[in-house]
Amino acid sequence: MPLLVSDAIVLHAFDYLESSRILRLATREGGVRSAIAKGARRSQRRFGSALDLFAQGSAQLSTKPGRDLDTLASFDVAWSRPALATDLGRFTGASAIAELVLHFSSEHADPALFDAVAGALDAITGAEPARSLQATLAGAWRVIGALGFTPSLADCADCHAPLGDDEAATFSHAAGGLLCARCARLSPGGRRMPLPARRVLAAWAAGDEGAPLEPADARAHQRLLREFLLHHVVDGRPLRAFAVWEEGHWGAA
Repeated sequence: MPLLVSDAIVLHAFDYLESSRILRLATREGGVRSAIAKGARRSQRRFGSALDLFAQGSAQLSTKPGRDLDTLASFDVAWSRPALATDLGRFTGASAIAELVLHFSSEHADPALFDAVAGALDAITGAEPARSLQATLAGAWRVIGALGFTPSLADCADCHAPLGDDEAATFSHAAGGLLCARCARLSPGGRRMPLPARRVLAAWAAGDEGAPLEPADARAHQRLLREFLLHHVVDGRPLRAFAVWEEGHWGAA
């Protein structure tokens, strides 16, 4: 069988039969893939921490054209991100990032998406508990950008006129970004976005951390992100991990 060797991150894992595990992996060279780790439940010596959620390293996958399930031959772990398991805010945030990627899975090489996922998980891992929510928001918008869904933030999403840098604007999910005052009047249902919220969203879309948020502002950004994902990325499918992360308000106190 052809062998795919690639950097990989474990996004999901579950038991299969009596002795194996099935993993969902984000890979740099092969997109998002499913792989069976045969005998993994019988002995940890072969794979060790490679089966831990959010572990990252070099995976060797035996592939077969036309088959949806690869065989995990080996996984050399570079780092396992254990800090994600020590705080609910970090863990639920990382799970929301993984869910987003799995909803938009593709078996095509996408180094930019892989780097966005790895960067998001690293940022959440390193965040203080009180900042894990904001780190997840920033990481999610970075992943959204890598998927090709970056909202229009500098120009009107409808008429494409440049937007002033020092004014509030209206965010329209239907239009795919911010609207100028004229287009906002013609497009009901948008969400008014104050200037500080607009600036932090632009920072996240550019890959920056952005200014610290008050808890109420962070929750407003969670709602905006959820609405955008449901409208543009996940075709209305439920985001269960995202719901746990959002409803818990982890790290927002």
